[in-house]
Amino acid sequence: MATCRSLNLDGLVIVGGVTSNSDAAQLAETLVQNNCKTKVVGVPVSLNGDLKNQFVETTVGFDTVCKVNSQLISNVCLDAISAGKYYYFVRLMGRKASHVAFECALQSHPNMLIMGEEVALSKLTLMECINKICDGVQARAELEKYHGVLLIPEGLIESIPEMYALIQEISILHNSNIPVAEMPSKLSPWAAALFHFLPPFIRRELLLHQESDNSAQLSQIDTEQLLAHLVEAEMIKRTKEGRYKGKKFSSVCHFFGYQARGSLPSNFDCDYAYALGHISLHMIAAGLTGYMATVANLKDPVHKWRCAAAPLTAMMSVKRQLRGPGAIPTGKPAIHPSPIDLKGKAYELLRGKASSFLLDDFYRTPGGIQYEGPGSDAKPITLTIEDQDYMGDIEMLKLYLDKVRTIVKPGCSRDTLKAAISSMISVTDVLTVMSHPLNAELPLYHFN
Repeated sequence: MATCRSLNLDGLVIVGGVTSNSDAAQLAETLVQNNCKTKVVGVPVSLNGDLKNQFVETTVGFDTVCKVNSQLISNVCLDAISAGKYYYFVRLMGRKASHVAFECALQSHPNMLIMGEEVALSKLTLMECINKICDGVQARAELEKYHGVLLIPEGLIESIPEMYALIQEISILHNSNIPVAEMPSKLSPWAAALFHFLPPFIRRELLLHQESDNSAQLSQIDTEQLLAHLVEAEMIKRTKEGRYKGKKFSSVCHFFGYQARGSLPSNFDCDYAYALGHISLHMIAAGLTGYMATVANLKDPVHKWRCAAAPLTAMMSVKRQLRGPGAIPTGKPAIHPSPIDLKGKAYELLRGKASSFLLDDFYRTPGGIQYEGPGSDAKPITLTIEDQDYMGDIEMLKLYLDKVRTIVKPGCSRDTLKAAISSMISVTDVLTVMSHPLNAELPLYHFN
């Protein structure tokens, strides 16, 4: 605030993802309370693609990162089928959500994708995940295929229930300023047992100092090497038991993150960023603060895009979290990462092709980012498949409500009136139930 005043700033544009835009909302409120004239607005920019909601269809940078990663993955796929003897475990950046890995799977068609959202929903243990991978390796071996490519989101390790609980215990120890060397001895018995079961390199990485938001350093945890290590051990066990009679399992591990983050942006990301920049200027000129620049209909040509300003508070909610035994539930208003929609069209498409991807080597080679000619206007597949025009749907609802007002007015028949009342009662009952989900995340407007 002191800097904004000394520079006499009319506006401050916060560029970033869920954390940055949550900070923008808090900052905007603070400046208003202290009579500072600087207006604060947010712009959705994040390679993770996890800032998605009714107003934000995707973030700037997501398309570029996915295109670069997809090219690297397709190169690995070609190498795998050429060598014919290695399984490539590829970990991708993306924080807790699996959006980057999901989009890259649709673009490059690897043999397997282990999504954190699926693991969390099914509550799969670490060894259940390993067994599923081994079953896939065994199914391919029956077809005389001893190679393959697996995509792993970096947030997968937090989606496995027992690993998440272990990470939470370590987080509590960090917050209690326990020295790293003493942490293993301070763990609960079951957490200590899991910790000592893990390979030494994973133990070291789990004990690394936390990020600024108290989360684990997911980019520094070699989840792909952990899975490869455990899959190899399981395949050796199956061989000794006579359940697997194929060739020896061999793996190669990769982590794709920083290579993609430093790429030149795609045409789509450039167009999107220019549009958001213009909206930001207009928001500040109009005196808005605590808003985010948004664009709808992104899957359409640019001239059909719909620009808007959405209040940051409309995207915020309070997640109640328990920290340690007997801790009091605490919550802070924030924009939370959006997970993969397991009921969406894009997920349905991927599930429909999963068997073919696993067994048929249906690899796709998208190549590098194109800036002119064929392919230069390509957009994320997940963006083009989903129907996301939220504000357009709001306008459609308004049209139908206007029609109801036109039909149901003084002078209409009693039967028409009764039918309208009955329908509206049913609609409001359903919407009331749907708007109060029984989960731990509560909309911000439920709190004073």
